[in-house]
Amino acid sequence: MKVYGDTNSGNCLKVKWVCDQLALPYTWIAVDTLKGETRTAEFLKLNGAGQVPTIELDDGRTLAQSNAIIRYLARGSHLIPSDAFAAAKMDEWLFWEQYSHEPYIAVCRFQMFYLKKSASDLDPDKVKRGYAALARMEHQLALTPFLVGNTVTLADISLLGYTRVAHEGGFHLDGYAAVRRWISEIEKFLALPPAR
Repeated sequence: MKVYGDTNSGNCLKVKWVCDQLALPYTWIAVDTLKGETRTAEFLKLNGAGQVPTIELDDGRTLAQSNAIIRYLARGSHLIPSDAFAAAKMDEWLFWEQYSHEPYIAVCRFQMFYLKKSASDLDPDKVKRGYAALARMEHQLALTPFLVGNTVTLADISLLGYTRVAHEGGFHLDGYAAVRRWISEIEKFLALPPAR
């Protein structure tokens, strides 16, 4: 399997982390989005949306969208609850991550990390919504060790991608003790060094 991605992208890293956690063999193919490498004719044949991550299976089939990819890769594994309701709660967090977390925390990080904007240049509404996302996570993680209860699921891996580097988007985690505890535990689970 080939994984096309950018190691600075939380969406791409979650695919790498799932592959590594499940010992799935893959070849990582670095793609630089800022250089337009997702807009080449060759890449657009793999993913017509021109986005990473994208995986190419041994039989040539391709799959895009990070949470769809990790959901496919982890099927039948310990990362997806066997209980149908718990699995649906995991999916609830996966959908929420792309709609209510990533558009704010990841976008602010992109503007500061990649485009070198200052925190004062960020859209105040995106900052407000990013903190609202962190508050929702804090509320849940004060009640349960992980997002879907007592065991790590794809929801935790998915949300770790941008939450662990939220500070690079100007977000301060000082008031989010449960989120900070959770970040540390998921990093240990995945054998990752602490985020810089």
